[in-house]
Amino acid sequence: MILEVVKYGHPALRQKGLPVEKITPEIRNLIVDMIETMMASKGIGLAAQQVGRALQLTVLDVRGANTRPSTLQINGQPSDVDAFMPVVLINPRVKATGEAVVGPEGCLSFPEIFADITRPGLVEVHALNQRGKEIEFSCRGLLARAIQHELDHLNGVLFIDRMLRADKDELQPKLDELQAATKAALKEAARMAKK
Repeated sequence: MILEVVKYGHPALRQKGLPVEKITPEIRNLIVDMIETMMASKGIGLAAQQVGRALQLTVLDVRGANTRPSTLQINGQPSDVDAFMPVVLINPRVKATGEAVVGPEGCLSFPEIFADITRPGLVEVHALNQRGKEIEFSCRGLLARAIQHELDHLNGVLFIDRMLRADKDELQPKLDELQAATKAALKEAARMAKK
């Protein structure tokens, strides 16, 4: 089932996710729905906060991004990124290292808003997958960037928080408009729920 992706201004985007204590049928269904939603939205990552759930859960799939390659190592060995996708990260612990790399980012919760963001070029990831199995890997390129972007979501941090001040100032009118529209929609939904 395709879920609604909440937009900037929704309080869920600023919530730190709670750890997933147990992989229940509800969590499994949420994972399936999040992957379907991410693909339908043509995104490469989606955090639980973006569908209104404050959990330490994200899904990623960088297969379609041929112009921005990724590399992956599992147990120190080069691995096929495409064969690893989509990847589910539950309660991820991420160590970001390596040289800082500047690259363009967007976000499904910020339609049509893009900016260059500086992030470390290498990440080491420890997480559970959808079966509750521990996974460990390291990656570079777009996958490393996407993981850091989604990890931020899990902690209530948004990519606009990492923008250069000049970029954010330039985008501020669009951000204000999006936030106002989201808050108006939430207010209207609350009003309709009271009827």
